[in-house]
Amino acid sequence: MKRHLILAALLTIGAANLNAASPKKTAPEQKGVETINRATAEAHIEFLACDELEGREAGWKGGRIAGNYIISCLKQMGLQPLFDDYVQPFEVCHAERQIKNKRWQVHPDSIAALKKTVHQKLDLRNILAKIEGKNPNEIVVIGAHYDHLGYDPTLEGDQIYNGADDNASGVAAVLQVARAFLATGEQPERTVIFAFWDGEEKGLLGSRYFTMTYPELKKIKGYLNYDMIGRNNNEEQPKGVVYFYTAAHPAFGDWLKKDIEDYRLQLEPDYRAWDNPVGGSDNGSFAKEGIPIIWYHTNGHPDYHLPGDEAAKINWNKTVDITKASFLAMWKLANEKKY
Repeated sequence: MKRHLILAALLTIGAANLNAASPKKTAPEQKGVETINRATAEAHIEFLACDELEGREAGWKGGRIAGNYIISCLKQMGLQPLFDDYVQPFEVCHAERQIKNKRWQVHPDSIAALKKTVHQKLDLRNILAKIEGKNPNEIVVIGAHYDHLGYDPTLEGDQIYNGADDNASGVAAVLQVARAFLATGEQPERTVIFAFWDGEEKGLLGSRYFTMTYPELKKIKGYLNYDMIGRNNNEEQPKGVVYFYTAAHPAFGDWLKKDIEDYRLQLEPDYRAWDNPVGGSDNGSFAKEGIPIIWYHTNGHPDYHLPGDEAAKINWNKTVDITKASFLAMWKLANEKKY
């Protein structure tokens, strides 16, 4: 009997040692979350919001440099372009500048009409990449606009609208989420498009052009948007974030509540279910097509659309936690069978 007890004990110890030597399997999404960090957020935002880019105005040199930077990041990660190239070029036109109350136009009929008169013209570029899904008939999109307001040489003092929060913060999040998807080591069920819109500040032009022309629009099952995720609307509530989502999909709200708890994210969301979320930002271009949306936003702040929107004022901890939360939401958009 004693001999059998000793043998049983040795077998138990051996099994325990084997279990200790074998690391627990990490969920794919946890691997992704672990790649999202402050240093990467700082690297992207500080470059995109630096004075040398002169405010990244759509159609101007600084905006073009910002687009080239995004392309270099996508290439470095090894992401495929959505089309033959990462760039989706498009033109926009505007009435001659003395004609008031006119908007930049991206629809071909409006452009054709403007070209019959004296008009302004800009050549813009969306930047688009993808990860192919197992099911090519379903697509989800995550996006942020990369343009801002440029600079004004007539301003006294600081003349550059750096746009660190608006929307270098959102661009940094899309880039980090793309890297997180790759880090999971898993192919998502749905194809994921990573989009960087041009011309948002001139009227949602890039996202509107995409939804007007993308031949597989009907396959898109959801769109996740960032526009300003790096500042505090109220300094007494540094964890605040506004979470807009399509009201017909209450699961979107449930996801965030659970992920905050599971990953101990330091966020205090203002949940805003929206019946028809067609306003505010590039989410509107998708909502108008009946596509469910999620939009992360931290509300306005004193430097909104002013030269004071600089990287030094970013709330880095919140930016990182919003990026983690949104990656988890995007992972679900890409993989959940029903939502």
